[in-house]
Amino acid sequence: MLIEEEEMIKNQVSFGNIVEAKNVGQLLLNAAQQHSESKLLYCSAGGGAEFRESNYQELLTQAFRVLSGLRERDLRPSDKVLLSIEEADAFLPVFWACLLGGFVPCPLPPVAGTLEQSTVQYEKISQLLDQPLLVTSERLAAELSTVPRLIVTTVEELLNHSPARDLHDAVPEDLAVLMLTSGSTGHAKAVMLTHANLLTSMSAKNGYHELTSSDIALNWVGFDHVAALLECHLLPVSTGSSQVHVPPSVILDEPLEFLRMLSRYRATMTFTPNFLLGLINSMHDRIQPDDLFDLSRLRHIVSGGEAVPRTTGVTFLERFAGFGLRRDVLWPAFGMTETCAGSIYSREFPDADAGHEFAGVGTPVAALDVRVADQQDRALPDGHAGELQLRGAMVTPGYYRNVAATRAAFTPDGWFRTGDIGRLGNGRLTLIGRSKDNIVVNGVNYFSHDIETMLQQIPGVAPSYVAAFPTRPVGSETEQLVVAFHSQTRPGDDAALYRIITAVRNAVVMHWGFLPGLVLPLGREDFVKNSIGKISRAKLRTRLEAGEFDTIIHRGAELIRRRGGEYSPPRSETEQTLVDIYADIFSLSSNTISATVNFFDLGGTSLDLLRLRRSVTQRLSVPHLQTVDLLNAPTARTLGACIEDKTRRMTNDDYDPVVPMQQTGTQTPLFCVHGGAGEVLNLLDLAKYFAGVRPFYALRARGFTDGETPFVNYREMITSYTRAIRRRQPRGPYLLSGYSSGGVIAFAIARELESGGETVAFLGVFDCPPMIKPMVVGVDFSVMIAIHSLFLGLIDQKQSIELPDRLRGVPFSEQLKAVLDLAHSERIAELDLNLTRYSTWMMLIEKLNKIRAEYEPQGEIQSITVFHGTAAPPLPIFKEVPLSEAGDAWVARQHDWDKFAVQPVRYINIDGEHHTLAAPPHVGTFHARLRDEIDRSLGERD
Repeated sequence: MLIEEEEMIKNQVSFGNIVEAKNVGQLLLNAAQQHSESKLLYCSAGGGAEFRESNYQELLTQAFRVLSGLRERDLRPSDKVLLSIEEADAFLPVFWACLLGGFVPCPLPPVAGTLEQSTVQYEKISQLLDQPLLVTSERLAAELSTVPRLIVTTVEELLNHSPARDLHDAVPEDLAVLMLTSGSTGHAKAVMLTHANLLTSMSAKNGYHELTSSDIALNWVGFDHVAALLECHLLPVSTGSSQVHVPPSVILDEPLEFLRMLSRYRATMTFTPNFLLGLINSMHDRIQPDDLFDLSRLRHIVSGGEAVPRTTGVTFLERFAGFGLRRDVLWPAFGMTETCAGSIYSREFPDADAGHEFAGVGTPVAALDVRVADQQDRALPDGHAGELQLRGAMVTPGYYRNVAATRAAFTPDGWFRTGDIGRLGNGRLTLIGRSKDNIVVNGVNYFSHDIETMLQQIPGVAPSYVAAFPTRPVGSETEQLVVAFHSQTRPGDDAALYRIITAVRNAVVMHWGFLPGLVLPLGREDFVKNSIGKISRAKLRTRLEAGEFDTIIHRGAELIRRRGGEYSPPRSETEQTLVDIYADIFSLSSNTISATVNFFDLGGTSLDLLRLRRSVTQRLSVPHLQTVDLLNAPTARTLGACIEDKTRRMTNDDYDPVVPMQQTGTQTPLFCVHGGAGEVLNLLDLAKYFAGVRPFYALRARGFTDGETPFVNYREMITSYTRAIRRRQPRGPYLLSGYSSGGVIAFAIARELESGGETVAFLGVFDCPPMIKPMVVGVDFSVMIAIHSLFLGLIDQKQSIELPDRLRGVPFSEQLKAVLDLAHSERIAELDLNLTRYSTWMMLIEKLNKIRAEYEPQGEIQSITVFHGTAAPPLPIFKEVPLSEAGDAWVARQHDWDKFAVQPVRYINIDGEHHTLAAPPHVGTFHARLRDEIDRSLGERD
């Protein structure tokens, strides 16, 4: 810090006094002035001992710099600022700059799903908050540059200013922070928290926490969660305590790292939902001899967000008592965004909860009044169950620009309705249920109506007959999602019912990232509706937990067992280890997983493949294991055989282009040729939708694996692919398809098969014209890198258009490094990329380009179906075409397929752009159209 900056801070903080603070900004001013010895440690995403050390003075200086930058954007007090910043050391200066300048920060969760999905979310939130400024990282700013009306700046740009020299002196009633509480569709409610709310809550919380400047708080939760922002950051700021901030991925990837971090940094307090305690309990036997945890300084772990089973908490305390963990360290707690996080704490666990399944949440802080009320909002006496209602200065005044939601949230006499069911006894609160339509899985809220809306789009699910609700089996660490639905299948059509059950399960996994605990096919009469057609989820849950659906559950399990094959126990240590790894990934018991069950039938996603590869590599010491190995061998039995064969070096003679992405179902298989990148991972989501109906085989280019050489011409490629298809399916009718330029190769294969007397019942071309040569001849390497990096999801469409001019003239490796620097780290990890692998891949793509350029379709086949998207890919041939006309020009070129089919070509318009057709949210509707076209082409033959 510069000397003049130090003097400036001394002058500015002279009025900051924690006792007299009338706004939240003064808490940081006080900490910077009075607690210079306290530290802020920011751990790296790699975990371990890597961290950056800072302090409150440096945080304040950075906040002053950001404040100057925000003011240069013409922001005025009370203006809203969206914060989409994942790294703690980047988030906090912007957060505090807003508070010191009188702006209202609104933290956003990390970007999830596709760019299109996140764009919709940003647009809706931006509309709610009057088109606010969005502050984010340079990487995300580049991705969002195409979002209309979104005003974006970066943390890096804001920090590049001189410190501000005057602050906004907010009054207690001013709005301080907006916290979003919503489901996945972006229909957000913004909880308003005033300076008075936050100051009251800090003082009230510390009546329980009793933190001082000698304490150290550890946080691993993202700042879009109110507990991380207030319990683990703002509270320590108010007391001058030190803080340690760890990226969520560090803990979620390796739960035992939570204990290592607590020990390494000598933390005295932390927060975590209960599910993490359950994970740590299950990993107790994996503690290494060098894991000499010292947990003796830890005074309390606040556990909120979901109920704490007493058994889970006691097991955690007992298993780690030998490392100095105190018996009273675990505090089950209750809090909401609307109550400034923790507001009711239990410091008597576990003794006060003897004989109970779940821990009570204790007694409220001094600033909060609590009552349990009946349906007429009348207070009930101790021991009676009713809705938990709260009142006090730390309770939100309501929801921003949502009068209806605010009115509904409060009783006529001013009590806040939590939606939770509880009872009081001797001043202590016990929660026994929830009346609101949300589901808590692993400490995260999901909303029933969001899940139901998405699932009703699945073919075969009866509209308005879907219910998503929670249940908590006895002994479970967390709530589980139940999806009840009525199917439109014919009675007795087990194959169709199995397909829908699988599609429902996979849709939940793809959209929300967890496996539903139960998918329950019910009769129409089982859905009790009120006079306006609303399903009673509470009644369905009551009937489920009373055992009324046990017969249906048993019948469904039997159906899945029959379609998935009989249980087969592991036959070797390798198979047992693989089964254990599957169990860890899906939170299942290993003795319930057959050695022959498919990884993807358990709900595995492309991101889970990375976890699987890492676990197998570490626990079985398997060198050179690749993602394609996991795709080719998706069961513990087949993967075990693959591992045993790994000592053999691959050669071209061992190469098999066929990747079995989905092998269940008895109908004619579908073969799909890779696109221009040669890889097939982008087909995984589409393949899942064929579960239980027909196998889905993808064809992958040669040259990815050690010892393989790329194809030298199209004849060699087509011959290899045709032979591989016939090995899997010796006789027709054949179903072929190809994504992008793979459609042209699939056409060539169809010609080969038909010329040999076979029947090709279906050829589906996914968004590509027949004449590839005009599009690839003359395309320089920089353009090729940009186009394929877009298709791989490494960059966005705007970047793909701008990159070639930046890359030309730069050495090859530097061009690739520039792309990787722009790409999201999760996408790089999902593709298992580094600069060396990326270079190999791009060289292979260049060879594939040359092969495609030399091939021009000739002759005819019986029939072709072309599926085309809504927009043209950013190819050079459209550079001079206005953006509004590029899509029409792209579709017009695809109509050239008319020359290559005997029957009239069928053209099917589907949602999405070229590179997003087979990805969420479009993959469900794409599959439905593709399935219908295949069924039509087969007629009665399948």
